Amino acid sequence: MKNNKEVKIKYDPEADVLSWEISKTAKIDYASEMGDVVIHFSKNNLPVLVEILRASNLVAKSEKTIEKARELAFAH
Repeated sequence: MKNNKEVKIKYDPEADVLSWEISKTAKIDYASEMGDVVIHFSKNNLPVLVEILRASNLVAKSEKTIEKARELAFAH
């Protein structure tokens, strides 16, 4: 994959979707959904776009996990 300086990450608060545009030049041919993650691929099976559905839930879970790790790290 070429170095693409125009790769974009966007968040749509109304839809609660975080989008990571990996390629601006490749066309989306199909998508694969794995839970709250949808990966769109080109016909050559290269990822073009990654979407995280219900992104605010992911952030909240991540914050809780980080806080728990900090508590465990400083408990000793």
